[in-house]
Amino acid sequence: MHMLNRRVAGMALIGAALGLMHTAPAHAQAWPSRPVTMVVPFTAGTTSDVIARSLAQELHQKLGQPFIIENKGGAGGNIGATAVARANADGYTILFATTGQAATNQLMYKKMEYSPQRDFASVVLVAKAPVIITAKPDAPFSTLKDFIAYAKANPGKATGGFPGNGTLGHITGELLARNAGIDFVKSQYRGSAQILTDLIGNHIDVGMDSLAGYVPSVRENKIKALAIASSQRWSRLPDVPTVAESLPGFEAGVWYAILVPAKTPDDVVTKINAATNAWLKDAKTQEFLANLGIQPAGGTPADLKAFTQAEIDKWGPIIKDAKIEF
Repeated sequence: MHMLNRRVAGMALIGAALGLMHTAPAHAQAWPSRPVTMVVPFTAGTTSDVIARSLAQELHQKLGQPFIIENKGGAGGNIGATAVARANADGYTILFATTGQAATNQLMYKKMEYSPQRDFASVVLVAKAPVIITAKPDAPFSTLKDFIAYAKANPGKATGGFPGNGTLGHITGELLARNAGIDFVKSQYRGSAQILTDLIGNHIDVGMDSLAGYVPSVRENKIKALAIASSQRWSRLPDVPTVAESLPGFEAGVWYAILVPAKTPDDVVTKINAATNAWLKDAKTQEFLANLGIQPAGGTPADLKAFTQAEIDKWGPIIKDAKIEF
């Protein structure tokens, strides 16, 4: 009887082990089985944060677990990006990145503790926020073409305002100067509000910055909108031409993307990609983004990877020529 009990117990152990072998793969595929942290590398209340929180709510509903926003600002977003690059590649820490962390910071910062290409895997391009080129209300030009002509006739006299060294507004100004063959004074500001104040007060000639913050003043005719640096005209300001209508192929803007630590399982990438693309196609999402002056994107991980490389190739020479370094 004793031997029989031992034999039964042994068979039970073998059965349990076999059961674990069969259930382990299923458990590994059950992502997410606990809350996911979405790191936003900027402070709460920024455009990145607002978009990320809306997307996080959708991912929660679609995937069944909370997606918790963690704001880690500093160093152009590099602090938050570094934290995600060092996280476990298990799908429970993801990055809501902007152009800087995904592409351009590596072109400007002498020392970075991560490499976007080495340490991250692409998931999905979420949206784009084009740069708008505006002008003071009494400027002697009302179109980008006229501003270019004015700058050529008055080299070094026109003044352009940008929201900080190395921002998309700044490097857009450098790209414009290069492509149009013009020279103008570039003034750095600490934020969009100060640029807008000086434009309205006629203290600077033009400003280049992300679209959203300038739309109310354009509509109220407090400033002029010369052009939007997007691939097509924006429906909310249909009379404002694109930069490409004067300079073919010109496009510039901040963009937002989801990245995960390299070697994150493919099924995790697939699930986040599918849920995000579904969110972007929803009419309410499109209205929400339009109110922020942002255009939905979407696509595959391969699309994001190719887009990122194209951005690096575009901005690399501009940043190098302008000697933008931190």
